[in-house]
Order: sequence, then structure tokens, then C-alpha cells
Amino acid sequence: MKILVSDVLSPEGLEYLRSRDGLQVVDRPGIAPERLLEEIADASGLIVRSKTRVTAKVLAAAGKLRVIGRAGAGVDNIDLEAATRRGIVVMNTPGGNSVSAAEHAFALLIALARKVPAADASLRAGRWDKTRFLGRELSGKTLGVVGLGKIGSLLVRRATLGFEMKALAYDPYVTEKYAAGIEAELVELNDLLARSDFVSLHLPLTDKTRGLINRQSLALMKPSACIVNAARGGLIVEDDLADALENDRLAGAALDVFEHEPKIHPRLIATDRVILTPHIAGSTREAQAQVGHGIAVQVANYLTHQIIVNAVNFPSLAPRELEKISPFLRLGEKLGSFLGQINEARIDKIGIRYYGELTELDCKPISNYILKAALEPSLSEAVNEVNARSYAAERAISVEETSSSRARSHSNLISIKLHSGPREEWAEGAILHQGKLWLVSVDGIPVEAPLGDRVLFIRNDDKPGVIGQVGTILGAAGINIASFVLGRDESRPHAVGVVNTDSPLPDEVLDRIRQIEAVQFARVIQL
Repeated sequence: MKILVSDVLSPEGLEYLRSRDGLQVVDRPGIAPERLLEEIADASGLIVRSKTRVTAKVLAAAGKLRVIGRAGAGVDNIDLEAATRRGIVVMNTPGGNSVSAAEHAFALLIALARKVPAADASLRAGRWDKTRFLGRELSGKTLGVVGLGKIGSLLVRRATLGFEMKALAYDPYVTEKYAAGIEAELVELNDLLARSDFVSLHLPLTDKTRGLINRQSLALMKPSACIVNAARGGLIVEDDLADALENDRLAGAALDVFEHEPKIHPRLIATDRVILTPHIAGSTREAQAQVGHGIAVQVANYLTHQIIVNAVNFPSLAPRELEKISPFLRLGEKLGSFLGQINEARIDKIGIRYYGELTELDCKPISNYILKAALEPSLSEAVNEVNARSYAAERAISVEETSSSRARSHSNLISIKLHSGPREEWAEGAILHQGKLWLVSVDGIPVEAPLGDRVLFIRNDDKPGVIGQVGTILGAAGINIASFVLGRDESRPHAVGVVNTDSPLPDEVLDRIRQIEAVQFARVIQL
């Protein structure tokens, strides 16, 4: 499998990829966009940093691509919607350069407070302007952190513990308890901007956050305040920032990221109130080695073992969680496939219910495998666990996931219903001893049958002789029966049969079974 590396990756990452059997590494840092379209055509994996733009056009040219690895945290250079639509997993390394990014933001903060770059330039120019570079202490000042993720939280800790600053934080996705735990006061954005002496941005770039810092928000800040951005360039409207600096409505700014990298707004270059660095917040030896090796491991493990870690468009699992949930991924996939293949009507709704210890786990990944398997027989497009929910939403198929503590005949049971108007297909499965996958009911009728790779499923009138007739037909065709389970329930007008065979059933054999008078439905299910 080919892995294309289109940006600079650490030697540790490249060495790891080259050491893995079955992987062909094509290292093309700085590849031109037109050449990228050619190289990606047969690539199974793509590893990028922030420079490569993975657009819908690029993804359309990637006929075999299964995974994109971003060495770093931000993925705004990747068209996530298009990747998800094509069933491509997008992974990042969210914590790999967090310390480096937080330290760089703090370096910019100190440099602003003490005017370090300007003092250095003045001295190199032969001047000794001690009185010109009157600075400010950070101790006792208020730092406003916009975005309290890993990097923002690390910055808060350094500011409060190391420099005795007061920390305000804005993040609609964290709780007051979490903020208080790192000694930050959680406030609304406008309040943060109005009260802070220094503001540092630590947000992803999305449609909601683009241009968050603009003319209106800058007007809320103190004229003596400074702003730091080592996150994403599009968070600040650079013309509005230049206006505020040039008109003394803001004391200073320090930027590591820009709206149109590598181009820098000329008004920001022209003023000595701005400190500029070339997107180097995560550029330390330690961070580069960590994110490079980390993304290499993640991409390789997905391609060779289907292990998903740090995915941004699919539920990720830690190794310990993966170990617990893996058998149920297989069970859910087989149950979903079973129902998808016996279903003969348009699906309106898919209901999934989890019982037993499964109620204590994050079952979203299991549901994704179920959806993929249930939808696959009815879709012409390539559907997988990544894009299954998107396809369901497009077709107005509602997905309902619930859990129940009600005791059942089997622990850790998965129950799935496909609804098609008033009609439904219903199956339940469980994992028995030694990890065996078991079909425990169909149509609400107990069956207790192994879920093998090939199953003959039968619905029939509850009359004597059906088992004998089916067995006779299979025996005459030289097909050995591994197991034959007939399920009955007095409340149901029919019985169900689940037959596991040692060899495939030819079409003519299946046709003979369908001709049995009591048989209502018969189909071979490939699992």
C-alpha cells in the first residue's frame, strides 16, 4: 500500500513507515498541486502538515485513498465533508505539539510585554534606547484565553502558576468545573475581551470562528491591551487589527499565523506594534519528532489493522477501549449485514439498542459499523463506517441509538430493527464464550445460531416436515449442514430457520428450497 507524504515529516515518522511491511513510502514534501493530483491517484494513505491543501478536487483524484493523517492538530486545510463523503478517515495528532504551541504563545506574550524584538533590533542598529522600551510586568495582569482545549489549558497553567496572572477563559464546550480546576474563570467572550490585559487565541478555524476578532470585538478591548494569535490566521480580520493598532485603540499584537500564508499583510509589517513569526508555534525538535512518529503509527495501524485513533470524522478509540469493543464491532457488522440482506423494502429508520455492559461503553463506533453493513446491500455508492451516517442522513433514514439496563437472556446483547413503514426486520445478537458471535433472535423469535460466514435464512409456515425437506434437498446436493436451528414462538404466525453450511449453495438448490410449500422466504446471507 502506497503512503504519500506531501509535507515535511520528521525522520522518526519516515523511518517508522519504511520499517513496516507492505507499505510503500513516497516522500514528496512541497509537491506541486498538479503533481499531487497524479501521485495521489493510487495512494492508500496521505500524510500532510499545514501546507498541503486537501481539497475536494484532490480527493476526487484519489481512487484508493483510505486515510489522511495530519501531523499536528488543525485540519482546516482538509475538506472534511468531502473526505467523510468518500469514506476516508481523517486523523490528527492533537496533543503532540501542545506544549510547544503553548510555550510559543507564552514567548510571544512575554515579548509583547517587554518589547523584546524592538529592543533587540534597536541595539543591533547601534542605539542604546533604554528609556524607549519601558515594559510591563505580567504578574497581577489578566490573561484572557479564547479556547480552553489542550493548548489553552497549558497556557493558563503557566500563566497562573508561573507568573501569578489572573486567567479568564471563553469556551462554550467546557464546564465551569473544568475551568475552575485549572484556575480560570469561565466568562462570555465580550466580557473576556473587555476585562483582559492580554488575550491569546486557541481555537480551530471553522465557519463560526472565522473573523471572530474583528472591528466590533477589538472595540471592546482596552487601549492598553495586547492580543496573541498562535492558532489559526483566519480568526482575526487583519485589516481591522491594523486599524486598531494604527489608531491607538490597541497596544500591540503578536502573530504566528496569518490569513493568507505565507503572504503577510503589509500594514502589519509596517508597524512596530506587531511581533511576527512564521507559523512556528509547533516547531520544536521534540514536537516534530512526536507528531511525525505519532501520525506515522496511526496511519500505518489503520491501513494494516483498521485501528482508528484520533480521527476527527469518526469516533476514535483508545487501545484499551478498542480491545473491549472490537468483538462487538464484528457482531454489529454481521447483524447489520444480515438484516440488510434480508430486507426488501426502503428503510425509513434504523433502531439500535444496547444491553448489559455495552451500556457503559461508547457504542457510536459499533453503530457506525451496523449502519454501514445494513445500508451496503441497497446502495450503489461505496459505503463504509466513516460515511454511513452521511448516507443515512441524505436518504432521510433516521438513526435511533438507545441502551437498556433491562435483564435479557444474554448479556451484552445488540438489538437492531430496520423500519420500512409498518414493516420491520428485527434481529438480535450476542457474544458467547470464546468470543463466538451468536444470532439469538430474528423477528422476535429465539433461534440461538452461530453467525458464520454463510447463512441460509428461512421463514416458513410453522408446519411439520420443513426441516426434513430442507435437509433432504441439501443432502441430495452434497452440501453438509454445520448447524440447523429452527425458531418458533406461539405469538408469531411463522417459524424461522438458520442453517450454516460447509459449502456454498448453488442457485438451483436455493430455488428448490423456495419451492417447498411451507417456505415463505429463503435467502443465502453472506457475512
